[in-house]
Amino acid sequence: MAATRTFSIIKPDATRRNLTGAVTKMLEEAGLRVVASKRIRMSREQAEGFYGVHRERPFFKDLVAFMTSGPVVVQVLEGEDAVARNRQVMGATNPENADEGTIRKVHAESIEANTVHGSDSDENAQIEIDYFFKPEEIVG
Repeated sequence: MAATRTFSIIKPDATRRNLTGAVTKMLEEAGLRVVASKRIRMSREQAEGFYGVHRERPFFKDLVAFMTSGPVVVQVLEGEDAVARNRQVMGATNPENADEGTIRKVHAESIEANTVHGSDSDENAQIEIDYFFKPEEIVG
């Protein structure tokens, strides 16, 4: 299978606890290569746009507030079946249900502060990559 790309966010709960390197190491050990990465402070407008699909959900405002509460690290990851591989190493959304050794099992504080975001499909990966990165910033 050919290498594909996916999108990842290391969330504010992880950057606050200085886990960027530890999370990235787990991603790399799972066979994913970081081909673009930048630490940013998401604006409210960016967060609302990125999570717009959830706009009508009751947790939307809290999600936006959380994602703008501190720096995040946005990344483009590359590897064989990158979306599935990233989702496997991240673990279940709820860290209580995550497999041992996954990022969320090891590092998440709660279902809300669950350390990482990852694309759920190849199509969404491309949309999410394009949302935060210009083509020339991806230098794998």
